[in-house]
Amino acid sequence: MTSQLPSSLSASRPPCPGDDLNRTFEMRFTSTPRGARLARRLAAHRLDTWGIPYGTGPHEESVLVLGELAANAVRHGHVPGRDFHLSLHVIGAARAIRIEVTDTRDERTPPEPEAMPAPGSEDTGGRGLLLVAALATRWGWHLRPEGPGKTVWAECVFASPA
Repeated sequence: MTSQLPSSLSASRPPCPGDDLNRTFEMRFTSTPRGARLARRLAAHRLDTWGIPYGTGPHEESVLVLGELAANAVRHGHVPGRDFHLSLHVIGAARAIRIEVTDTRDERTPPEPEAMPAPGSEDTGGRGLLLVAALATRWGWHLRPEGPGKTVWAECVFASPA
């Protein structure tokens, strides 16, 4: 049995000159490992349909950053019965990608980007945000102004095509 994606996720035509180059994808996902995997897969597909193809540096790096932020929302931001929210923004023909992941837990916040501790050699975790910091141009977090929780965001800016 083959699975079909909803029509809203099916492949679209490549952007034409004059098309709006700013794109947005937003969706809520269950705060489970399965929800994090689904967020990563749908965002990867969306980037591909927007002209940021699988296998390219901007696509792979952005999906990896997104996957880490989604996994952290599930692991550190989970509140039973509450979802996490993903926003993906592509600005200016894929020269900038902004990823925002919002959860509903505000007492567990990430360290400030400039004060991230390095994990010890025996630690089994604590490397996800280091990976985000290495791949993203910049990242950070803020408390949600409209309710409990926080948003962790990352921006990936890529060089213009030569």
